[in-house]
Amino acid sequence: MKGLIWTYLIGALFVLAILSVLSYGFGAGYVYVYWRDWQLQTTVWASIFVIAILGFVLQLLWISVKRYLSREQRKLETVFDFKNLHPYEQLGVIWLLDAAQDQHAFIDRIFTQSGLLKGIVESKLLSRQGHYTQALNALNHTAPMAFELAELQRIEIFLALHDTEKALTHLEFLQQHQLSPWLKDIEQSYRQKITEYWGRLALQQSWLYLRSLQYGHLDAQTRDLWLQQVLTQFEDASVDDLYALQQRYLELEQEIQTRPYSSKVLWLKLLSRMPEMSIQHERLALHLLREQFDRDVFYLWFQQQLLKQAPDYADIETKIEEMEQTYLSQPILSFAKWYVYEATERHAQADALLTLYPDNVLMSYLRIKAKIKDNDELVQQLNLIFENDANFIQFKI
Repeated sequence: MKGLIWTYLIGALFVLAILSVLSYGFGAGYVYVYWRDWQLQTTVWASIFVIAILGFVLQLLWISVKRYLSREQRKLETVFDFKNLHPYEQLGVIWLLDAAQDQHAFIDRIFTQSGLLKGIVESKLLSRQGHYTQALNALNHTAPMAFELAELQRIEIFLALHDTEKALTHLEFLQQHQLSPWLKDIEQSYRQKITEYWGRLALQQSWLYLRSLQYGHLDAQTRDLWLQQVLTQFEDASVDDLYALQQRYLELEQEIQTRPYSSKVLWLKLLSRMPEMSIQHERLALHLLREQFDRDVFYLWFQQQLLKQAPDYADIETKIEEMEQTYLSQPILSFAKWYVYEATERHAQADALLTLYPDNVLMSYLRIKAKIKDNDELVQQLNLIFENDANFIQFKI
């Protein structure tokens, strides 16, 4: 359709140029048509314009009718052999059945004539069979215009080989590479593919991902999986890994605060393991507690406050009281105030808190601890009992 329109437009410009030259000094010409009782008087320019429009409309109608008849005839045909299908129909059947794994020879034969995609398709088929070295060699003969597609295939091979260093290098290059104009119509799919590869790399080598110069390209689900993996592998991190993690958070701090609650909690847990990030930890914890109350988040904040060399008990108490006004009937707030009262030697007020929430496990812990607080060995055993409960928080205060 576009070809037909361009043909008519170019033809119209060509005819317009000729008529302009021929009409120079002689006017637009005159046409008189008399047929039966019909008369038509017009210029040569107008008559040619009308004829062109009628020709264009008739050609569109002919193409539409031809396509319709061909499609209807195709519906009625009886197909006995897969080879009798049109190549695009054969590819469509393979795509619908996800049968590319079984039709390597056919697909390779179809794309043999494609100078643009031949090497890439060949590499894709070889990599699916596990022939990664041959697949990489096939990419060396791809057309320059298919550079991005060849790079995507190369990255997929490196990830399959767990060669994440090379995958990272090529991903960073593609991330900042200007997309070829012919791929603009499918840019969203192209970007989604790159995002998928970033996710695979991040989950293969969690700490290596932090070394990337480009970031912010994981989808929400993969990003949370990556954070969970970093948490589980935290003890294996090197000094450089931890520094990279700190820098990543500092660069993304404002953006992280706009992410889903669960993602921010994962970052908070990471920050709680890095003493040098205590300011950022407190800021994020208070942000989360203003958004909604979460017992674990509150405990992470409260624990950090008490583990400081010189806890500011007045500020801690003020913030707890503000939370009590916003979030009613939260036993952990009374639990925290007991520690503040004890630390500031307001024992009577601390004892008064022990009468609250008789069925709550946190307050039960405090009631037992208050009875045996002079016996360090019994207190340690009490903590051990509670810490062995997976649903309970770890006592470090």
